[in-house]
Amino acid sequence: MAMNLNINQFIMKNLSLLSITNSLILLFAVSITSPAQTLKSNPALDEKVKKFLNDNSRRWYDMNVPSIDGQLLHDIIVKNNYKNALEIGTSTGHSGIWIAWALSKTGGKLITIEIDEGRYRRALENFRQAGLLEYIDARLADAHTLVKELKGPFDFVFSDADKDWYKNYFIDIDPNLKVGGCFTAHNVYERSAGGFGGRGGYGGQGQFLEYVKSLKNYETTVNNAGGGVSISYKRSEK
Repeated sequence: MAMNLNINQFIMKNLSLLSITNSLILLFAVSITSPAQTLKSNPALDEKVKKFLNDNSRRWYDMNVPSIDGQLLHDIIVKNNYKNALEIGTSTGHSGIWIAWALSKTGGKLITIEIDEGRYRRALENFRQAGLLEYIDARLADAHTLVKELKGPFDFVFSDADKDWYKNYFIDIDPNLKVGGCFTAHNVYERSAGGFGGRGGYGGQGQFLEYVKSLKNYETTVNNAGGGVSISYKRSEK
């Protein structure tokens, strides 16, 4: 009788351990897949945005980014599950549409700043037609002033305004950019022959790139495709 009791205790103990092990395996699997599960699926909105971008693919003049760069910004946001984005330089909204489209999937929102009223009004209409207005806080303002006033925190920034001010924008935003966040800037190239620069040589883009590459808590690369995009991830200071 005592032997049977010991056997039963042994079986129950091992069944309990097996249950705990299976639970841990399940929790581990959930933790791996959770980032993808936080993305929101809205097929109707996706189709609307795709159609708008396709229908207007040849109309993005007036200082807008090419589609290849818009796709790049979109993918960075989705990959990192960013939710709090800032764009400096809306123009008529092409890059803002790509950014807001990504944020519609992560549950985020974009603040975008434009100084020219004509471009600002056109961007608002484009955002409306694309079905993305609810994901965008568009502001008609001078970014030189407004960027200093924004509290953030942000996890994604895209700078595409006056190039000579790139470094200043970065310095103003840096305290409000989360660790793990990303600061991107347009029309920035890194020349393989040495030195930094954008179109027209050393200039504001080059000064900005040289500065951000000197920071130990930022990891910066440059995508030379399209209009040239610098990509700087903020790391924790050791």
